[in-house]
Amino acid sequence: MSDFGLIINGDRIATSNRFDVINPATEELVATCPLAEASHLDQAVEAAREAFTHWSQVSDEERKAATHKIADLIEQHGGELAGMVTEEQGKPLQGFAGLGAQYEIGGSVAWCHATAELELPVKIAQDDENHRVELRRKPLGVVGSITPWNWPLLIAIWHVIPAIRSGNTVVIKPSPYTPLSTLRFVELANQILPPGVLNIVTGQDDLGPLMTAHPGIDKIVFTGSTATGKKIMQSAAGNLKRLTLELGGNDAGIVLPDVDVASIATGIFASAFINSGQTCAALKRLYVHESIYEEMCSALKAIAENLTVGNGLEEGVDFGPVQNAPQLEKVKALAADARAQGARFLTGDSLPDGPGFFFPLTLVADVSDGCRLVDEEPFGPILPIIKYSDIDEVIERANNNPSGLGGSVWSSDLEQASQLANRLECGTVWINNHAAIQPNVPFGGVKQSGFGVEFSTEGLEEYTSIQSVFIPKS
Repeated sequence: MSDFGLIINGDRIATSNRFDVINPATEELVATCPLAEASHLDQAVEAAREAFTHWSQVSDEERKAATHKIADLIEQHGGELAGMVTEEQGKPLQGFAGLGAQYEIGGSVAWCHATAELELPVKIAQDDENHRVELRRKPLGVVGSITPWNWPLLIAIWHVIPAIRSGNTVVIKPSPYTPLSTLRFVELANQILPPGVLNIVTGQDDLGPLMTAHPGIDKIVFTGSTATGKKIMQSAAGNLKRLTLELGGNDAGIVLPDVDVASIATGIFASAFINSGQTCAALKRLYVHESIYEEMCSALKAIAENLTVGNGLEEGVDFGPVQNAPQLEKVKALAADARAQGARFLTGDSLPDGPGFFFPLTLVADVSDGCRLVDEEPFGPILPIIKYSDIDEVIERANNNPSGLGGSVWSSDLEQASQLANRLECGTVWINNHAAIQPNVPFGGVKQSGFGVEFSTEGLEEYTSIQSVFIPKS
């Protein structure tokens, strides 16, 4: 791996101290990364503020062109970046259903190109004999981005690209577990962007609060836990920062009795175990009607038993490890609690030996609301399968959770499914699918899953303010 430095004002900056990045599949050292201090953050913010003066006035066409060029560079270095993602995050290069590191790189390229084509045209609020009133979208200033470890490069793209596309400048802090692909992305992007437009500081968790409280940062975009999101809200109050918070999810999927179990089982499995379940919008609570409950359990078990968990750099591996030791311990604790409550483990009875933060693909039947595995977000390769009998009751149970990111209804009756979707309390509802997001559709949560949206024109607007301009006719 490369010898990384911070990128501030277009320059590589060395630090006095560094920290280790560990491969979660082997627990071996992948690389060391620069440990930024408060002074480095101050330098990065200052560089971004100076660059904003110019970048905010650059033409829309120039910013669009720069965004497309960044996408092209990511694609050109796709193999290198995919390898970094696998080594630091753990997901296989290809993986089950093709949803591994190469998919993450492809998604990053696609999102860059799609965001480049978004526009925020001037809107006319009034045009009469007295006034023409224009509503103009203006960039906010310096955006602070704090990204998680589950999709390190893709989520960095989701934060950074709309910010710079709309005329802002950025200071990004990736997770200390997975900083490598983001560091390399920022290096590449700085071949295109003017100095100071995109800066990166890497470090431990104590760097985040310094960012969220920094008076020189005008907006924070954060993807991560609800607990941290609440702390960010408090910290950001000092200068009334704008916020986009995409927080935890405990998505419910409801399977109606009219489905063909065999035809939907693979889709359910893929959307529950994508990235070993370490995806905010993954299906995390599966409610299945009692008439098809055992059939669904058997179908999902058959899929799990034919898949391989291992080192993502090896051929034929479908799923990688849990990304870090603390998260692995949480998944273990939720599994142990379910077992203590008499749950039936269809798969995943024993933990593997050897190095790596591995947890088996685990399907847990005969659990219900009140069990920690159902009530809490596991963020790992474990799925509770919950029996229900009444549709009104199961809608109430699905909604009886503080999270509200996504949900799904699985049925052969699309009209009925659509009606039920309207009753789910979440930001996105899929019918006969789950966790499928795309750059032209806004994505965000309700309740304690955060606020604000990403993607599409609505997501781009989050990085701007409205200026009303009154132009007299005489």
